[in-house]
Amino acid sequence: MSTCTTCPYCGVGCGVVARTDGQRVIAVEGDPEHPANFGRLCVKGSALADTTQLEGRLLQPRVDGIPCGWDTAMGEMTQRLKSIIREHGPDSVAMYLSGQLLTEDYYVANKLMKGFIGSPHIDTNSRLCMASTVAGYKRALGADAQPCNYEDLELADLIVLVGSNAAWNHPIVFQRIQQARIDNPNLKIVLIDPRKTATADIADLHLKLRPGSDTALFNGLLDHLNQRDRLDWEFINQHTVGFKQSLAAAQNCSDWRSQVDCDAGAIETFFEWFTDTPKTLTLFSQGVNQSSQGTDKVNALINCHLATGRIGRPGMGPFSLTGQPNAMGGREVGGLANQLAAHMDPSDPDHLDCVERFWHAPNMINGPGLKAIELFEGIESGRIKAVWVMATNPTVSLPDVERLSDALAQCPLVVVSDCMERVDTLAYADIVLPATGWSEKDGTVTNSERRISRQAALVPAPSAARHDWQIICDLASRLGYGDAFNYSCPADIFREHARLSAFENQGQRLFNLAGLTDISNEEYQHLKPIQWPVDRHGGTERLFANHRFVHPDGRARFVPVVAASAQQQPRAEYPLIVNSGRVRDHWHTMTRTGRSARLNQHRPEPFIQIHPNDAQRFDLKEHQLAVLTGTGGRFIGRAQITDEQRPGEVFIPMHWSRQFAADALCGRMFDRSCDPLSGQPESKHGVGHIAPFPAQWEARLLMTRHTAPATMPDVWTRVEMDRCTSYRMAGTQQPENWETWCQTHLGAVDLHAWDPRSQNFRAAGVQDGQLSWVLLVGCDEHLPDLDWLDSCFGQALSPETRTRLLSASSGDPRATGPVICSCYQVKAGQIEHAIQQGAGDAKTLGQQLKCGTNCGSCVPELNALLQRYSLETVKA
Repeated sequence: MSTCTTCPYCGVGCGVVARTDGQRVIAVEGDPEHPANFGRLCVKGSALADTTQLEGRLLQPRVDGIPCGWDTAMGEMTQRLKSIIREHGPDSVAMYLSGQLLTEDYYVANKLMKGFIGSPHIDTNSRLCMASTVAGYKRALGADAQPCNYEDLELADLIVLVGSNAAWNHPIVFQRIQQARIDNPNLKIVLIDPRKTATADIADLHLKLRPGSDTALFNGLLDHLNQRDRLDWEFINQHTVGFKQSLAAAQNCSDWRSQVDCDAGAIETFFEWFTDTPKTLTLFSQGVNQSSQGTDKVNALINCHLATGRIGRPGMGPFSLTGQPNAMGGREVGGLANQLAAHMDPSDPDHLDCVERFWHAPNMINGPGLKAIELFEGIESGRIKAVWVMATNPTVSLPDVERLSDALAQCPLVVVSDCMERVDTLAYADIVLPATGWSEKDGTVTNSERRISRQAALVPAPSAARHDWQIICDLASRLGYGDAFNYSCPADIFREHARLSAFENQGQRLFNLAGLTDISNEEYQHLKPIQWPVDRHGGTERLFANHRFVHPDGRARFVPVVAASAQQQPRAEYPLIVNSGRVRDHWHTMTRTGRSARLNQHRPEPFIQIHPNDAQRFDLKEHQLAVLTGTGGRFIGRAQITDEQRPGEVFIPMHWSRQFAADALCGRMFDRSCDPLSGQPESKHGVGHIAPFPAQWEARLLMTRHTAPATMPDVWTRVEMDRCTSYRMAGTQQPENWETWCQTHLGAVDLHAWDPRSQNFRAAGVQDGQLSWVLLVGCDEHLPDLDWLDSCFGQALSPETRTRLLSASSGDPRATGPVICSCYQVKAGQIEHAIQQGAGDAKTLGQQLKCGTNCGSCVPELNALLQRYSLETVKA
């Protein structure tokens, strides 16, 4: 059976066609009818079926570590919450939600907390992702209303990507840009990013600016537009206010060029292209948002669009690329602490009154609540006595993560709802509630272009798992609010959500689903992707096409912004700037993608990218383990030496948790510095010191799937493969005898070999004729043929296989090296061999090896390998 649904990863919101056998997802492919992707899927979306198995799922409630039934768990939760509210008041209760929740889940959570329990302290991990965009849009446009559409990608003549590695983080947007370039030879692409990322592969111009200097750059652009007399004065005078003050603020930044620290010629070229190209689309993402000046950055670039009238028309505008699949849906229902449902404002008494009357709320809040970092600081100070964490992993993703995790450990009541068993935050939970996951959940999500899509239930919920909205409504009923939460299905919630959006809305609020208020259950089940606002006739419109904005006077606001430095600045003990971000094949804290063997092979362990000058300065070698130390602890990863980094700066990935690595929590490298307006943490500009890790030995260990050695060494990384679990390990003290070490930690040794000259040790354990484990001490980075070793597990070992086990090789040198193309599992060795045999471009490589022919995410790396081989040939 095939069902249309929506991908649960990034904010692109791709349509998916999933095939099931009634009990499990068998395969997925892109939905050719969905307007976000038209059938394209990135490698993460293509691997969705790999991540839906029951293995590793959380399937039973627990109270104080003891498994129990739902009635016991919810009864305990109710009584403990009542006791805390009775003693400390509703303000002592908080919720921390996630952009992974569906809109219907989000809606009932906000209704319960803000209208019935009476606590405003409900925030979401979208605070770490998109809060600065929300604040910037509201300041400029009057509402959290993203003004652009994906179709603008095909209509633009200039696309500017700011702080966005779309090639890895929004791959389908990247593919659409690639295709637009083919269809429109006049299209120019500018990348503004301190790093040379995979997205630079399609850029005509790359501004490798100093981290955090975006405001200075766009202030400089605004001044340039004025000097060139290329302002749209008719638009400015009729539809905006505040231009003179904003221009003056930009002109007062006389040293903006030194702040940006970028090639002057590249800046001038960008300014001229922007000046001369009416159809300019500016795409921005976390490089802008995750900053202590994130909101000002957003407004600085919006100022340039307002000054040229480039908003509300096809092919132009400031376009925020949302991070999570339903960050925007959460914002629609008031998911952030400083928001109210239906895009209303908890600081506005009229809005509070409107929502209170609609909900018939007995305990309506009277103002905004604590934003994410403030919320966890409230736990730390004892102000918050109970917190319910849903579908997110804050003990991995927050800044200053160790200290805030310690605070969570001291909280009197911590409830965690999740679908996975191996989640760091579960270790802090007094009550654990098993929730459904993608393929079982049923509801809606809203993507980056304001498009609402259905996320359909494909298979039954496993064991005792419940939908998040059901869990919330059960608690509401037990607290005495059952009549207000008496929903029978997600469609009931969606209709109420739509009715609230239209309630007493005479056009003052752009978010309006008036045309969906009476949707039937059947119509809901088959709802086609649709952008809001939706009028009473079901029609939609391009926002701001009439140049009327949401401020009371109908005018947009220029916002004067002054460029400022990041709050976390290098100093003697921490001389390096630390940047962070996502990798191509993983998502957030890997609770899903870490389960897929093919998604684990591209970047199988934590790494630290560093410029060659800094590598020499700190005595680091390629692939060597390094320790990055910051104000909140250390991060251990393998050094990747590359001139893609600016000198004095390093980059680390954000994904690894305590489940997958010993010491690779990205959040240790950043303090609690936040944007004062949005409350968004500064997660792109930490500080640190780097040094080689003093490893006395390194090894690779493969064991039967989901097993581990009796004791873990100082450093380890875990990767799930198809048949086994692979560990990369290192230690600071060499065992006296490796064979004895194996017997102690792994079991009986059946095969072993020792090379005293190279200090390489090989050993394997066999049980009942099948491979139990393989240990390779001192192995070279590219030696093990991991696919072949993985295939040796779970079957009887032939004499030939036993003989070759200790060499860890199938005998084919092309089968080694990292995976470049995850879709078809094509390794670097295969690609390099094809290049040596004459393959001169990515298209030819695709014809020979299929790499780059599915999602296309690996094409930038294919081009990089081709370029490197070409340079090596010239040098030779």
